[in-house]
Amino acid sequence: MRLRVEFTTEPFDLDETPAHALVAREVVEAAELDAVDVGPFGNTAEGGADAVLGAVDALLRKALEAGATRVSLQVNVIGEGDR
Repeated sequence: MRLRVEFTTEPFDLDETPAHALVAREVVEAAELDAVDVGPFGNTAEGGADAVLGAVDALLRKALEAGATRVSLQVNVIGEGDR
């Protein structure tokens, strides 16, 4: 099964990237995922279910430890043609 996760971390800071956002970016970029798109207001990652779920677990734990007060995420099952 393939999954796509979309997530944001808060609070936002438009002047400087918060530590929790940097940590979240590092987690998804280090995970064994097929695609990662990191942006200022939202992030997307895709891959096999085990890789995505493992990355989500690490992302939640590390972003909260780094000061995130909210992590919003959505996980979708995707087919091979949905990239």
